Amino acid sequence: MKRSAITLLLLAVCCLGQQASAAEPPRPSLPIEVFFSPKGGCTDAIIKELKNAKSSVLVQAHWFTSPSSAKALVEVHKRGVKVAVILDRSRTEIENEQAAFIVQNDVPTFIDDKHTTAHSKVIIIDGNVVITGSFNFTDQAENENVENLLVIRDKGIADKFTANWKAHAEHSGRYKKQVQR
Repeated sequence: MKRSAITLLLLAVCCLGQQASAAEPPRPSLPIEVFFSPKGGCTDAIIKELKNAKSSVLVQAHWFTSPSSAKALVEVHKRGVKVAVILDRSRTEIENEQAAFIVQNDVPTFIDDKHTTAHSKVIIIDGNVVITGSFNFTDQAENENVENLLVIRDKGIADKFTANWKAHAEHSGRYKKQVQR
């Protein structure tokens, strides 16, 4: 019984939200869109959703090295949308130009160092849209890796992801990497 319910759920997610082919018109009324990489439009889907943000964007990312995603976040922040980012602690141990770029542009950025790895890849937009999946926010994920990305339009799911984001924000510290202005 439990196994068939899970199978049915997976089929619904995969079949309902499939990315439309060039011959099909887009189906915006579906609550889930599914993207794949390499070169499957994951980054474009993220940027499209970020451009539509009106009140808030919460990011939780293991890797965040995509220049186009960082630029989109900063643009959203400059429009007056509340943006906050939580990164994995390993981001402080390597050179991360995009993290420095968002900090330099006054986007509140935090490091979750309570866990061995903060491996989440989540963007919550306006408390209604969740972007998640295996997709790291990197050019390598878009162009080389085999990844998946879900864009979920569901307030109930967004509420759960927001609560989880806030729980991690409570124990995360400010990103302390020095940035040159």
